[in-house]
Amino acid sequence: MAAMPQPSPMDRTLETLREKARLLRIHSLVTTTHAGSGHPTTCLSAADIVSVLFFHAMRFDPSHPDAPDADRFVLSKGHGAPLLYAAQAEAGIYPVGRLATLRQFSSELEGHPTPRIPGVDAATGSLGQGLSVGAGMALSAKRLEKKGVRVYVLLGDGEMAEGNVWEAAAFAAHYSLDNLTAIVDVNALGQSERTMYRHDVESHRRRFEAAGWDAVSIDGHDMSAIVRAVDRARSPELAARGRPQAILARTEKGHGVSFLADKEGWHGKTVPKDDLPRALAELGPIPPPVETDSRSYARPVGAPPADFPHLSPPDYALGAQVATREAYGKALARIAAVNPRLVAVDADVKNSTFSEYLEKAHADRFFQGYIAEQNMVSVGVGLAARGYTPFVATFACFLSRAYDQVRMAAVSRSHIKLCGSHCGVSIGEDGPSQMGLEDLAMFRAVPGSTVLYPSDGVSADRLTEALARLPGIGYLRTTRPKTPVLYSSDENFPIPGFKILRQSPQDRLTIIAAGITLHESLKSYAELAAQGIAARIIDLYSVKPIDADGLAAHVRATGGRVVTVEDHFAEGGLGEAAFAALATSGVALAAARRLAVSAVPHSGAQHELLDAFAISARHITAAAKSLLI
Repeated sequence: MAAMPQPSPMDRTLETLREKARLLRIHSLVTTTHAGSGHPTTCLSAADIVSVLFFHAMRFDPSHPDAPDADRFVLSKGHGAPLLYAAQAEAGIYPVGRLATLRQFSSELEGHPTPRIPGVDAATGSLGQGLSVGAGMALSAKRLEKKGVRVYVLLGDGEMAEGNVWEAAAFAAHYSLDNLTAIVDVNALGQSERTMYRHDVESHRRRFEAAGWDAVSIDGHDMSAIVRAVDRARSPELAARGRPQAILARTEKGHGVSFLADKEGWHGKTVPKDDLPRALAELGPIPPPVETDSRSYARPVGAPPADFPHLSPPDYALGAQVATREAYGKALARIAAVNPRLVAVDADVKNSTFSEYLEKAHADRFFQGYIAEQNMVSVGVGLAARGYTPFVATFACFLSRAYDQVRMAAVSRSHIKLCGSHCGVSIGEDGPSQMGLEDLAMFRAVPGSTVLYPSDGVSADRLTEALARLPGIGYLRTTRPKTPVLYSSDENFPIPGFKILRQSPQDRLTIIAAGITLHESLKSYAELAAQGIAARIIDLYSVKPIDADGLAAHVRATGGRVVTVEDHFAEGGLGEAAFAALATSGVALAAARRLAVSAVPHSGAQHELLDAFAISARHITAAAKSLLI
């Protein structure tokens, strides 16, 4: 009798991968039903893809999934989190029994992934950002670390409508990120209706190809086709072309369960407990139950303060005219000389933000983000996830375009730093579209953020260094016009903190300002002094956090009379920050005025605009005198 033919190694591999995909589907259904919430159908559509990535393609040690040389996976379609957790558990990153804690308050297995979970580099769930984060990590591995790390990003077809995705696609192609593979789960079902392109994978493929990617379309439930596509993407032959790879996988939402498969109305809905046995029966034998693992596998989030040698004082003479934005750029280059982990990304305004100083000194650590601010911020998150300190810069007003990316960076506990230049009406003739007047409010609202506002070249230099050392998100607000240097080069700027520029025992009120309005306040001080009125001038360079008790002591000493003045809209700015801090300190205010930009501005000379919007010296003087009536 002839011997039965033995299965080939590839046949055995495919059999193993199919079994893993089956288990991933089972875990996704069971855990979401147990949790009573979640998105199981999007997990079922991508289970075959994730099986190939985790159990065939990716190189990582389950006991050290965050090792620097481990391949990375970004779940851009973050609502598929139960599938990611199932794959991690089956891979041995944590026990399968931990899956039973999905979405519980005590568990790190949240509704959408965050870096509290081993092997997760950035928070996802706000769709469209994962490819940018992946591009940042791939850029770091290829250009900075020179490691053979590959980055895989799984996207949903619904989020392909996000412009951020195509910003990332252009960026990755420009930087020849051949270590980046995007897999799109084209299951054709969104939350409320069919997706824009439905199952037209060729339309998606052509768009990636037009963006400069190598792109192929496959059946996302044909395990051998997925393996071939992934193996091709990581082949040396394809890498030699220097192009990122896109795999467009036609799938079926709810695949494997007849009453879920390609059915509308199941997005974000779990299978009822009474129907779960019927769904599981269609997936084959159920693995024996395991005991719930109540131990936490959460990893520490955030980054420790950066440790690098302190810089020598900057070379700025008192009274010299220096723009804080230029001092920022020079500081970056100075810091980069002693901190090899500092990098910069700029949105095609490097000669205005002056990040070009870093490019000239360390070209390998400067990356052009072009006019694509959303991608730029999330690329920064990817760079930070690889242990770098990215400084991301553009005009302050254009960071509002990327506010959701900043918000998600905070959820990621990222240590990205941002610089917004050209703030306020002081930029002059360019007009309101170029004026950052909301940025302090934006960044003050970000949890854990540090918000700094230098007023001269020395403080800009020192505060840029301070941000480079601090963990968490930081924002530096810089000014377009040159202003006189106020501080000696050896001045220190602790955070939180402020500076007293004018002070006497006879002071009858306190004026609090920063940036361009600090210089206007100093002019006002001279006007008031000429009229016999002594005022205390405070430079509130640390807008968040604020030394509330220290600030309150000065306000008490001046009779509880205070004026705040800022080149920013009144809502959420320096004035609100100062008065909120004073309120927490319990200081009783006898009289107060808050000067800020009160309407949409227009083009004009700097001095005209400061005066027209009541934040010039003469308006500060008038406000101060009104407190003494």
